[in-house]
Amino acid sequence: MDTLRFTSKVVIVTGAGSGIGEGAARRFAAEGANVVLAGRTQEKLERVARDLDAARTLVHVCDVSRYDDAEQLIEASVARFGRIDVLVNNAGVAPTGRIDEASLENWRAIMSTDLDGVFYCSRAAIRHLIAAKGAIVNVSSVSGLGGDWGMSFYNAAKGAVTNFTRALAMDHGRDGVRVNAVCPSLTASDLTQDMLDDEPLMAKFRERIPLGRAAQPDDIAAVIAFLASDDARFVTGVNLPVDGGLSASNGQPPQA
Repeated sequence: MDTLRFTSKVVIVTGAGSGIGEGAARRFAAEGANVVLAGRTQEKLERVARDLDAARTLVHVCDVSRYDDAEQLIEASVARFGRIDVLVNNAGVAPTGRIDEASLENWRAIMSTDLDGVFYCSRAAIRHLIAAKGAIVNVSSVSGLGGDWGMSFYNAAKGAVTNFTRALAMDHGRDGVRVNAVCPSLTASDLTQDMLDDEPLMAKFRERIPLGRAAQPDDIAAVIAFLASDDARFVTGVNLPVDGGLSASNGQPPQA
């Protein structure tokens, strides 16, 4: 990595043990950042941390669906590195099912992690981000920009993240804090492995996505890093599709 846009910066990544979170953590570390790897599973976080500079890495086990855990994450990060420049709210779960099929526990799990976790971490971190003139990058989804079959709970949570991103950007722009979100389409991760292994389903995705493939975590991480960097210094309140061209379509099938 020739670009070192985050030298001496402090970046927190939630859900950093796999998928997009792991990709983002590795990208920020490669660009010189001090990186806080946050997540619920210590073994996953330590696996990622093994490849990073120990002097610039903090592993913090927490559950962002609990506000006390979010506060402790922020406090531990400041205690170790003295500041916070970037918060990447990536932690998420994705149970599926129609409203008459999925359970109340599924609803609470999605809302508490995918939405409450974004709110809790942002609230706990905001005064430090104001002090640093920093940035928040939320990981929303194309499912936060439009509906899916059988995913109404997830659509509701990600739709809320999408609009929360806009409102937070408006509230804190004059504080010097930028707030944006990436909205990925299907991305290779532990959460999507069952889909990736379903060849008939993947054939449908390849037909719908102009670039003809699922995203890799590095594809999303590169855009997260851009939005967090000074290269995006006049970009805030944006929910950026990172979807291989999926949202370019009006929904009609290929004609040939």
